[in-house]
Amino acid sequence: MGFQERTRFGRLGRSTVPAALTVLLLAGCQGMGGEGSEDSAHGAESSTSASATAGGSAQQGTLPGVPSADEARGELTELKVAPHGSMSGYSREKFPHWAEQGDNCTTREAVLKRDGKDVQTDDECRAVSGDWVSVYDGEKFTDSGDLDIDHTVPLANAWRSGADQWSQEQRKAFANDLEHPQLLSVSAHSNRSKGDQGPDEWQPDAKDYWCTYARSWVAVKSNYELTVTDAEKKELTTMLGTCSA
Repeated sequence: MGFQERTRFGRLGRSTVPAALTVLLLAGCQGMGGEGSEDSAHGAESSTSASATAGGSAQQGTLPGVPSADEARGELTELKVAPHGSMSGYSREKFPHWAEQGDNCTTREAVLKRDGKDVQTDDECRAVSGDWVSVYDGEKFTDSGDLDIDHTVPLANAWRSGADQWSQEQRKAFANDLEHPQLLSVSAHSNRSKGDQGPDEWQPDAKDYWCTYARSWVAVKSNYELTVTDAEKKELTTMLGTCSA
């Protein structure tokens, strides 16, 4: 099965190239990164995001595409509920990352620049200074090498909930998505603790982030038409219940 790109005006047809994929193709993307626990500074993987305009914020309030709590609740009711699929055939190489984003920057570096405060980069777009806060646990950092870039919906979770049927380019767009709340800078400890687990198996230590985390998770699954399990849907409902509005 493929996925339909969701916009503020509704879904686009399945034959339409997703906006995130178009950006990657225009930038001449080439995947980078290696094996690991969700996504680390050294090539591992992970997840999360939020938007200042959606209410609530992650890091510097720059995370894109986070819906309001009510919008997330509505999207959650529309998600297809199904058991996890098989991990047969899965490998991280089927989700090429980190792609080039222009100006010598990869997706990882773009996220670090977006999420940090007063970030300074060198000629190769590497963050050489700045301040970051990991929204999962409140840890603070001044060395970008101590941060992992997390995928809100982990690659392996996506594979088990529908991405196994996508093309390589669709998976590449998913792994490098800067338009939706799918990527953010977090502590290596929290990222590796999370691994490929869903909300029913792992939640951020910072409970004041649960609302944003649930909204982000639902937004990503809704945009990419991924399934949720019964337990996942139940926990997302609980986490959305922590939202003030």
